[in-house]
Amino acid sequence: MDFEMDISCQDIIGDIEDLISLDDPLPVERYANKKDVTVRAKRVKVRANRAKESTPLAVEKPLLDSVIPETQHIYMKTWGCAHNTSDTEYMAGQLAQYGFNLTSDKAAADLWVLNSCTVKNPSEDTFRNEIEAAHQAGKHVVVAGCVPQAAPRSDYLKGLSVVGVQQIDRVAEVVEETLKGHSVRLLQAKKVDGRKVAGPKLALPKVRKNPLIEVIPINSGCLNACTYCKTKFARADLVSYPVEEIVDRAQQVFQDGVCEIWLTSEDTGTYGRDIGSSLPELLWKLVEVIPEGCMMRLGMTNPPYILEHLDEMAKILSHPRVYSFLHIPVQSGSDTILGEMRREYCVKDFERIVDFLRVQVPGITIATDIICGFPGETEADFEDTLTLCKKYQFPSLFINQFFPRPGTPAAKMTKVPANEVKTRTKRLTDLFHSYEPYKKYEAGTKQTVLVTEISHDRKHYVGHNKFYEQILLPMHNNLLGKQVEVEITGCTKFSMFGKVLQGEQEWKNCSMRIASDVVSDVKDSKYRSMFAYLFISCSLAIVFKYFFMFFDL
Repeated sequence: MDFEMDISCQDIIGDIEDLISLDDPLPVERYANKKDVTVRAKRVKVRANRAKESTPLAVEKPLLDSVIPETQHIYMKTWGCAHNTSDTEYMAGQLAQYGFNLTSDKAAADLWVLNSCTVKNPSEDTFRNEIEAAHQAGKHVVVAGCVPQAAPRSDYLKGLSVVGVQQIDRVAEVVEETLKGHSVRLLQAKKVDGRKVAGPKLALPKVRKNPLIEVIPINSGCLNACTYCKTKFARADLVSYPVEEIVDRAQQVFQDGVCEIWLTSEDTGTYGRDIGSSLPELLWKLVEVIPEGCMMRLGMTNPPYILEHLDEMAKILSHPRVYSFLHIPVQSGSDTILGEMRREYCVKDFERIVDFLRVQVPGITIATDIICGFPGETEADFEDTLTLCKKYQFPSLFINQFFPRPGTPAAKMTKVPANEVKTRTKRLTDLFHSYEPYKKYEAGTKQTVLVTEISHDRKHYVGHNKFYEQILLPMHNNLLGKQVEVEITGCTKFSMFGKVLQGEQEWKNCSMRIASDVVSDVKDSKYRSMFAYLFISCSLAIVFKYFFMFFDL
């Protein structure tokens, strides 16, 4: 089409500066309604003599004016508990749906999302080092998790974008703004109709670390005020998800091909106390929707909140589709130290739980935690802890040195000398390694296991029996997601070895959909983003073509 019009650019625009009117909003004003966004500062020229400094200069980050789908790569790393793992999987689902490419290659990524844990000093130190590594590599960074939520004003977090623990459903917009050079901080509690909720909706899309295992948070926060814990600063008080929402999520993920669900929170035993429900009520509802051959694993519960439900919990843990496994952290075998920790129970309470469950649920696996060298711990206190661990010989014993977390009451208490803390940690570790819990199974013992993982050395498939005991199996094709009969051939301190007794035609397939279907869902969303980008690009090309023809440019 030809336009016969004698119009020049000068007839329309006298000067290039006329393109911008005095009435146009300034860049800062465009973000005036975005209180959580800090607009990037203008670049300042670096002095020439800075190149002579001994400190290596960080690679300059590329700043984008807009983010085009399918062109940016995101690297994600997680520290800490299963709740954090679930949060990262939800964030990965949001980013993939938005059109970002997820990668395990740090160097290839444009931006790193780092999801932190505030339980111990070493995990925060590693988190801080990872942030510095990202800066040196010229990568944009978005931080998440309990560290920035609990201490957002930490010096090493200045200028960084933050996704709060209850704002993970907004990670895509935070990543987009960060790639443009802006700093975004979303730390608010999530509320619906003015009432605080446990977090984003459970039905959001996920990219699971293991397509066969779904980690479902059932509540956030806790009812305790332990003197050593900083997680309370981040996750706050108890807020439970509704029973119906959790059950709906379980049904959804089983249809997606998941064959094992893990229930997680800061304290599962407190579930429902804020909404007029209880943990047993939730568990009985979930049992009804677990398909045959699939399994459910219950997360950590503190002793005070499981005592009133012991009878019901024993029945639930005996159910064929529930692992006979419970993680109950005792932290110390001394009532004096438990009092200083404000743990709200005594050693006798803990022993009552363990004794009752071991009788009512024969073979049950009970895991526990110990903190060595808590402030004020005497040799007699520590001997009480050793006695408790000798008595029960816990198959899973998580041993931790005490670390004073800034801002906690325990950080101000008189510390046990560091060398004594290390000595006590070694003594308890030696005790733990002195017994082998799997020796109770003789070679030739038959077990039914659900195979869901690959071992760290990638030489075995990993299955678990009814008591969530780990059994390593040869890497037969198509074994993942199957329930099989195995024969025990040997054992180590931490696992057993076995061989599959059945032919493949006898394996029970516990996954309703194969893992590749889950991957295809993500690809479908990526293709939709690509088509949208192509459509917009073509539309803009047509508009510009006729614009230039109209003005004879």
